[in-house]
Formats: sequence, structure tokens, C-alpha cells
Amino acid sequence: MSKNVYESAVIINAALDDEQIQSQVSRIKDAITSNNGVINEIEDWGRKRLAYPINKSKIGYYIFYRYEAQNTTAAKLERMFNLDEQILRYLTLKLDNNALEYLEQKKSEAANKVEENKKPDLPTEKQVDLSDDDKGQDI
Repeated sequence: MSKNVYESAVIINAALDDEQIQSQVSRIKDAITSNNGVINEIEDWGRKRLAYPINKSKIGYYIFYRYEAQNTTAAKLERMFNLDEQILRYLTLKLDNNALEYLEQKKSEAANKVEENKKPDLPTEKQVDLSDDDKGQDI
């Protein structure tokens, strides 16, 4: 079987302690790797306000996993998400080549911005050219 690239967005109940949230995060990570998946990136957004209450919760802990795995792995993960009461919502997407290229482009743009911000601003010297015609005239 060939491996596909997936992205799973998971919203964990933010009412949990930080330790409990980190154990949920590592449990999902272990589930991916134990099913022959390879994690490419984990994007941790932290606690955010939800657009609408979910199970009487107004705040959720957002985390995104990008990984390579077989389609059976994604199905097992979704089953695990569905059975876990602490996971408020989840969404798993299969990323195609266009999506992967877009993500790479965004990463390189973000890296370029960071590089530009690190460069110290050097004072620039203005060169003034006073030709014979401009001397003595009021502007």
C-alpha cells in the first residue's frame, strides 16, 4: 500500500490541565507512529476561543498533525477521535500535491519574513546632486 499525506486538525477540551492536554497530544502522536505513520509536522496553536459552544465549552485547544500514513491509519485515528470524550472536534484531510506545494510555499515565505526581520536596518546615505541649474533657486 502506498502512503498518503494527511492533516488532522484536533480540538481538545481546554478545561483540562496542561499535563492532561500534553498526554492527549502525545497519545495521538503515538497512535500515528504505532500504525506505521511518519509525522512531518505538528502545529500547536494552543487555547483559542471557539466560534460557538461545543459541549458547553467556549474554549478549545487546537493542534494540527501533518503525517504520512496509509488510509487505514487515518481511519483508526478518526475512530479514536470519535470515541475520546475529551476531543471536541476533529477533521482529517488527505492532502494532494497542490496542497503540499502551497504549504511549502507558505513555509518559505514565512522563513523569508523571519530573515528580513533579523537583518539590521542600516542607515542609508542620501546623495544630493546639486547641479548648476538648481543652485540658488527657491523651491
